[in-house]
Amino acid sequence: MTQLSNDTFLRALLKEPVEYTPIWMMRQAGRYLPEYRASRARAGSFMGLCTSPDFATEVTLQPLERFPLDAAILFSDILTVPDAMGLGLYFAEGEGPRFERPLRDEAAIRTLQPAPLDKLQYVFDAVASIRKALNGRVPLIGFSGSPFTLACYMVEGGGSADFRHVKAMLYSRPELLHHILEMNARSVTAYLNAQIDAGAQAVQIFDTWGGALSHAAYKEFSLAYMQRIVAGLKRESDGRRVPVIVFTKNGGQWLEDIAAIGADCVGLDWTADIGLARARVGDKVALQGNFDPNALFAEPAAIEREAARILQGYGSGSGHVFNLGHGISQFADPAHAGALVEAVHRLSRPYHCQ
Repeated sequence: MTQLSNDTFLRALLKEPVEYTPIWMMRQAGRYLPEYRASRARAGSFMGLCTSPDFATEVTLQPLERFPLDAAILFSDILTVPDAMGLGLYFAEGEGPRFERPLRDEAAIRTLQPAPLDKLQYVFDAVASIRKALNGRVPLIGFSGSPFTLACYMVEGGGSADFRHVKAMLYSRPELLHHILEMNARSVTAYLNAQIDAGAQAVQIFDTWGGALSHAAYKEFSLAYMQRIVAGLKRESDGRRVPVIVFTKNGGQWLEDIAAIGADCVGLDWTADIGLARARVGDKVALQGNFDPNALFAEPAAIEREAARILQGYGSGSGHVFNLGHGISQFADPAHAGALVEAVHRLSRPYHCQ
């Protein structure tokens, strides 16, 4: 494989010395970019983008053409896995993702099996295509949803404000939810390993809805399954370590527990104080985050002040990957995203003086 021209992101994840704090943005290839909207129109649909390696490559590279980001992330969707399990993913206009066959029936749950990898070959083809197109410019991140986050969509049938179906199952029939989570954990482990084989140089587990759980339920129904995935992942490829990032939105209260599951980095949303988080985890893991995505609606001078505050909060030394605390809004001004990237690169250098 081609030698990396910029491996700052990978070194920061492993807490190795870097010259500046690297940055990428969750959902950096997305609707806030006019070129993405043009590509999506040509593809005909969101899934048209996801299932075409050529389109997935095109949109993955678009933010890198605008901004000097330190990593690319595979353009795909977390729900490709349950779709491959036969639930029938579709996107309703104005409603987001939906499943034709949500898991509400015990018989359907009992017969659920891990996702067949051959039904996800388009994802692995996209990883290989993106890696080739990057030509060593920056590392490529692969990803998946966490078992619990996937289960939320699989049981609810789509997005939910209260998760009443999945939580009813959690409390009344926990053995059924555990079966779904077991199948999801096996699927995600195999799925991420296949992405690594195809060329992903780091992987992230998105636990978007783990923060909706109670303290006890989080550990049993979310964290335990992510720990199993981390333990089953390939951690070396092309002669170097493949770092693993775990991100639970609203997961700050469990920071020490998340840091103990074996990942290299823990993602933080914007509700956590990054300085206190660093003090809590010590040298155990790197930290990723945690700029409020809505701060991008402010003027560039305010964006720079907020970036400076977060960098100062983390302090000197490696182990910080700058990111948003969640995905960038479709309404964000691309120029404001560019201002953030420039500010992080410029303002972080004094924190990495050797």
